[in-house]
Amino acid sequence: MRTAVIADDSAFVRKAARVILEALGFDCREARNGRETLDICHEDMPTLLLLDWEMPELDGIGVATTLRAEPGRGPIILFCSTHNDLDHIQQALSAGSDEYVMKPFDRTILEDKLRSIGLVN
Repeated sequence: MRTAVIADDSAFVRKAARVILEALGFDCREARNGRETLDICHEDMPTLLLLDWEMPELDGIGVATTLRAEPGRGPIILFCSTHNDLDHIQQALSAGSDEYVMKPFDRTILEDKLRSIGLVN
């Protein structure tokens, strides 16, 4: 089973992403902040981490950097942010993100990104 952690401090974004990802066959867990995200990942590493940039306790860059510094590949990281400038996208990719999607997103956008990284057909 493909698993996903949806890490975002917005309950609305988590719910919207969960509906989409579950429809695409993912078993989902949610995290409200960066520390909770790392705890969940260390408990049971997901296939996919949908990761917000700005979260309390530890931001998305901190989460991605931490996971990529650990042994093993870790999850596929899909950054999901309102930051849409090239500098932020490059920072996310440098921190270990596999892809980047801008908010707001819908099923078509998310599904296309997941297809581009090989997680859906």
